[in-house]
Amino acid sequence: MNSIIRSTARCLRAGAWQYRTAQNNGELLSGWARLMCSSSAAQKTLEEMVKKDKVVVFIKGTPAQPMCGFSNAVVQILRMHGVDNYAAYNVLDDQDIREGIKTFSNWPTIPQVFFNGEFVGGCDILLQMHQSGDLVEELQKLGIRSALSDQEKESK
Repeated sequence: MNSIIRSTARCLRAGAWQYRTAQNNGELLSGWARLMCSSSAAQKTLEEMVKKDKVVVFIKGTPAQPMCGFSNAVVQILRMHGVDNYAAYNVLDDQDIREGIKTFSNWPTIPQVFFNGEFVGGCDILLQMHQSGDLVEELQKLGIRSALSDQEKESK
């Protein structure tokens, strides 16, 4: 019930709602009026969320307490690179965000990682980027200096 209230409040704040009434054979049924958030408004909200920061992650749990192994791996990879300043959204708190982000990115699983508003991938992609060294380069493009590149220089 709380998620319905939160969703409705979010739609009202965004000004993206439609007043719909249920009909039965052309007769209006009183008491069946409801607010519905339009999908375009939800997509716009998600677009704003992914563009909010240079690095944005949608995970199960929080960075301080990830609630699944894949989300934990994403948090640990970012931590290894010294990326502490990023937006993290707990999809377990909001079912609309959890399902909406999958539609937005056309990616069926959580976690999801975005750099500068662009979808990067999930845990597997971020792990591959980390292992190949591509993540250091991508972070540099964002103006983020990877802690691992500093460690490599110190070891030489």
